[in-house]
Amino acid sequence: MKRITILIADDEVEIADLVALHLQKEGYHIIKAFDGKAAVQAVQTQAIDLAILDIMMPGMDGYEVTRKIREQYHLPIIFLSAKTSDMDKITGLVLGADDYMTKPFNPMELVARVNSQLRRSLQFSQSVPIQRSILEKGGLIISPDQHSVTLYGKPVELTPKEFDILYLLASHPKQVFSAESIFEQVWGEAYYESGNTVMVHIRTLRKKLGEDVGKNKFIKTIWGVGYTFNE
Repeated sequence: MKRITILIADDEVEIADLVALHLQKEGYHIIKAFDGKAAVQAVQTQAIDLAILDIMMPGMDGYEVTRKIREQYHLPIIFLSAKTSDMDKITGLVLGADDYMTKPFNPMELVARVNSQLRRSLQFSQSVPIQRSILEKGGLIISPDQHSVTLYGKPVELTPKEFDILYLLASHPKQVFSAESIFEQVWGEAYYESGNTVMVHIRTLRKKLGEDVGKNKFIKTIWGVGYTFNE
């Protein structure tokens, strides 16, 4: 069986060593990077299964590292950062991170979150692919094979989570999905105080689709219930 490799990118050597120690006890192979450029190089040159990133790293911060990774790879990303504001968390999630923990942290909780993300990722990669067709909705074309979206012929750049939310809603027009349902189907794990995560992704998705506040052509909010796709 392939040994799972985890990248830990943090300029604080003590933190990287502590995280590595706990994950190695779980049997994971660890690669460490102490700046953003080294983190990107590690992902590009080695088979990384999951990345744990700090935000405030020299040379290239964790946000930029995430952007670079998401251009080519879909591996799970967990932010582990001293930045604790809601906006920092929202920014990380919008850029494509799968989870966000703040320092100081409980190492055992981090291990649990790593295990959860890897289980979800492994289940996705081993599952039998479901045939998903191209959707065309009012100038919007969603191609699951290319993982691409165009609006009136112009490409719309979406993160993997934004794409999955859009495809879920568009493939079930008029059906109302609660935030809990969206999270469980897109993230593939149990819902836990994640309403804001879904809300943030919906908001950025609408912005990328060029929708004005109060004039949501594609994604409609059903207040107190959830979200639905307008045909």
